[in-house]
Amino acid sequence: MKVKLLIDKERYESVYKEFTDHGIEISDDATLVVTETGNKHFLTVKDKKGDRVMIDSSDIVFVESYGHKVDVHTNEAVYTSGERIYVLEEMLDNRLFCRVSNSVIIQKKHVKNIRPALSMKFVLTMSEGTVIDVTRSYYASFKQFFGL
Repeated sequence: MKVKLLIDKERYESVYKEFTDHGIEISDDATLVVTETGNKHFLTVKDKKGDRVMIDSSDIVFVESYGHKVDVHTNEAVYTSGERIYVLEEMLDNRLFCRVSNSVIIQKKHVKNIRPALSMKFVLTMSEGTVIDVTRSYYASFKQFFGL
């Protein structure tokens, strides 16, 4: 059996030794990943090369859906998720993430500017520069989420 370790540097050596003592091979190209999450929540996504990677949900700026394709945006890169947007909405912490349209979920801490627009809408500027509209159907829930 081969596994990949995604754990804190402080514990890596002891966990590595424990696994190898039990005959488990540690490899960065393994499909089985062992993580030490603590209070963190990770999502498994695919990078541009198609490799599966795990990203910390706190790094997510927003999630955007195009039909059956779902992109997960961070400040560093854009990843592809195999999950539908409504599944990701349930997986993500609803105290940190908010659905703002049928196709977009944003993370509160990455909203840099909120500008009111006509017809009960808001226009958001995210930390990496993307401009996102809050649609009318999500207007009330967005206002409640931000306490506006």
